Amino acid sequence: MIPTSIEETQKALEAHHYITEKGLAVSVFLALKLGRPLLLEGEPGVGKTEIVKVLADMLQTRLIRLQCYEGLDINNAVYEWDYARQMMQIRLLEASGERDQSKVRHEVFSSEFLLERPLLQALKSVNGKPPVLLIDELDRADEEFEAFLLEFLSDWQITIPEVGTVKAEKPPVVVITSNRTREIHDALKRRCLYFWIDYPDFQKEYRIVREKVPGVPEKLAAQVVAFVQELRKEDLYKAPGVAETLDWASSLMALDAVRLEPALVEETLGVLLKYQDDVVRAKNAAQDLLARAQMPTLL
Repeated sequence: MIPTSIEETQKALEAHHYITEKGLAVSVFLALKLGRPLLLEGEPGVGKTEIVKVLADMLQTRLIRLQCYEGLDINNAVYEWDYARQMMQIRLLEASGERDQSKVRHEVFSSEFLLERPLLQALKSVNGKPPVLLIDELDRADEEFEAFLLEFLSDWQITIPEVGTVKAEKPPVVVITSNRTREIHDALKRRCLYFWIDYPDFQKEYRIVREKVPGVPEKLAAQVVAFVQELRKEDLYKAPGVAETLDWASSLMALDAVRLEPALVEETLGVLLKYQDDVVRAKNAAQDLLARAQMPTLL
């Protein structure tokens, strides 16, 4: 069921273990109420993809994901023909004596031989419920594909020359994410509501860790979050996101840690950081970062 207010939206997200501020709840509520696509931008690992999974659970509907990448084309995003089965069908028709070329063409280019990809799947409701469509990391796709999306997001339909136009009875709930490795075109932005998900502050990230890592000791959770918050202030190539914070807390739990120790931090930095230069920089600053993370005011 679609929430009827911003407060209800925020509570529903949190009931599904997604801690969010009011601003994002407002954007989600409006996207659902107005039937508009929602464009989420932010650094990797801040929860852009996670909220889409939560939305699908919240609305009790299917989640369809289109992962974007350079070279993504219509065949992989919309549909393609099952050529192997088409060839087999043609041979069967020839073996049966069928010589009517128009009839053969009509049969092999029917929906029976159509392989539906995410955008085409997203136009179809199941039991009256439209799906949630995640178009993930659109900034990785070519601009030509972005241009194709303009029509899809405007008319909620796809034209297949051999079959006709497929139009959604109910538009899907669409969330587009971008890590901003390049700018998304203004024309597409105009079709969307927009929200930037920033790194969370200490209190929000602490709540996320406590929610997502069951059983994590309060002191360890606070130290982990405080350390990561301080680490993000360093000059890193890739600062750790919330996903890395959760991975680190889970890893420390697996090592039966109850508080941060210098040796433990140094040995597990690879969970937080994925570039050697960042790991070296963090090791050099670890003692100072740890001291700040253990300040009593943060516990």
